[in-house]
Amino acid sequence: MSVGKNQPAPDEIPEALRDVTPVMEAKRTRFWLWLGSGVGLAVLGSIVGLYLWNENSKLSVASSPQEVETVTPKTEKKETAEAQTESSSTAATPPDLLGHLPYESAPKESLTPVTADGRIQLRTPAAQAFIKMQNEARREGISLVPLSGFRSIAQQEKLFFGVKAQRRQRTTERAEVSAPPGYSEHHTGYAIDIGDGKAPATHVETSFGETEAFAWLEENAARYSFELSFPENNAQGISYEPWHWRYVGNQESLEIFYKNQSK
Repeated sequence: MSVGKNQPAPDEIPEALRDVTPVMEAKRTRFWLWLGSGVGLAVLGSIVGLYLWNENSKLSVASSPQEVETVTPKTEKKETAEAQTESSSTAATPPDLLGHLPYESAPKESLTPVTADGRIQLRTPAAQAFIKMQNEARREGISLVPLSGFRSIAQQEKLFFGVKAQRRQRTTERAEVSAPPGYSEHHTGYAIDIGDGKAPATHVETSFGETEAFAWLEENAARYSFELSFPENNAQGISYEPWHWRYVGNQESLEIFYKNQSK
């Protein structure tokens, strides 16, 4: 091997001098490795410390009585919702009695007579509509006779229990043709029993459904906002009453009859 003029050949460098550089390099390498490891551990320790501090802070906040939020398990939430739905469904069922729905009694000051003697009364809007309908029917040769209008709870009590005793009817049997007191549409002042003046034998009988008066009502009553309360096969299971009609020509009457059915 050739060397420069002023540089000694490797074989001429003393052994002590040739070992210095590798030893120093090794020490520096170990130093930097040690330093790097220490810094890495320090950074890792800082990250872990910050994480633990953050979690501890969350736990402390959640422990405060004013900030704690109760977490309901999904299954419990589902059961609660189902219970509420069932409760609402139960509450929506009207408290009927023997198939009849409850009705409040109309105030006396809300009533107007539909007969000359004042014996039969309806709430004023219903009374006015009935008289108009009655007059129109008369012009067409039909005699609509009012048989019963507003009834107080005391009157209904006599009608239900008194007639029941006279006819020796069972309670369920009587309820098929007459409502218990507090459960009659007649309490509202919006219901009326109608007969045919030309066929008095059919008054409050299913045979009224075969009269000219009933045929006229079927065709024209809706124009005056009257409807049959208990047609054949009605949802309440009440016996067919072709003579029993109710007025549904204002907001109050609609709410009384239709909200009562859907509660």
